Amino acid sequence: MKTKMSFRRYIGAIHFAAALIWATAPLAAAAPVDELQRFSRTELHMGVEFEVVLYSNGARLAERALAKAMARIAALDRALSDYDPESELSKLSETSTVPPVNTTGNFPAVKVSDELWTVLAASQEISQQSQGAFDVTVGPLTKLWRRARRWKELPDPESLAAAKASVGWESLNLDPQTKTVQLRRPNMRLDLGGIAKGYATDEAVKAVVALGIPRVLVRGSGDIAAAKPPPGEPGWKIGIAPLKPDDPPQRFIYLTDGAISTSGDARQHLVVEGKRYSHILDPRTGLPVSGRSSVTVLAPQDLLADGLDTAVSVLGPERGKELVRRFDSAEMLMVYEDDGGQQIVVESPGFKRFEVGQARSRPQ
Repeated sequence: MKTKMSFRRYIGAIHFAAALIWATAPLAAAAPVDELQRFSRTELHMGVEFEVVLYSNGARLAERALAKAMARIAALDRALSDYDPESELSKLSETSTVPPVNTTGNFPAVKVSDELWTVLAASQEISQQSQGAFDVTVGPLTKLWRRARRWKELPDPESLAAAKASVGWESLNLDPQTKTVQLRRPNMRLDLGGIAKGYATDEAVKAVVALGIPRVLVRGSGDIAAAKPPPGEPGWKIGIAPLKPDDPPQRFIYLTDGAISTSGDARQHLVVEGKRYSHILDPRTGLPVSGRSSVTVLAPQDLLADGLDTAVSVLGPERGKELVRRFDSAEMLMVYEDDGGQQIVVESPGFKRFEVGQARSRPQ
């Protein structure tokens, strides 16, 4: 019998999405008791638009909370970016490009911040459970396929083989006693694009709640985390993005004290000689996943939801369902096209209970 993994227990006390998720929060009618009002702010971070929406009974406190949430996201962007050569993540990746400096002939073990440790520890758990379908060491392949999309041409076999040789989650060694990280292959590059936005939304929600504002939602592209719902509402009403990006959503869920993340190739893909290549890569093969799909995952934290939706996109519907079952309170919905172009919907048994109009129990 398989036992569910407690993701919360694994990462301790801390708690890429291409397809858009629509988050709709009703304009707050003035509550007769606390007179809560809706406040929001939108900024660009991590290459996408982040939005913070909250309800407060005072503009000064609301503005302070919005600023604090965005500052937290910006700080995480500076630490976790694989674009910024000065980020903590980039400097860690650089340790695998220098000759080994210790007597064992290995690359150095580096002590990392609590934030980077949390994301890497969570990533490794998802990598292990998905048998490498999710892998933050995918950076060399990500860089290669980014260039392919930019130039609209496929990578040459030699470059692909060289990039793949530097990828492998088993070669990312984490020591929980010292909170040090060691890269064990030459020229490894870490890419947190499949999980960092989820962590940022979680942390932004926590920043707002810490100021005594529990009714808050944070959205970063296809990642959404929320605490308590808008006044008078059973939850934040979230529309699930359809497979075709210009179609309106047909399914909606209520989100409270949890997170939702969607990953898909609706807007990011490469077409060469009539063949479509997703921006989502299978780290095990070095190649993009085939076919069109959109995966939505519900979980207690967006850190988990964000990582899982990428892994499910790689694994496919049935193996993806099996993966999601391994994590407490996680649910999934996958929409994909079969070879004949027909849309197929696969979902975990508990997904429907979050839908609008259904009896609902929130993630714990």
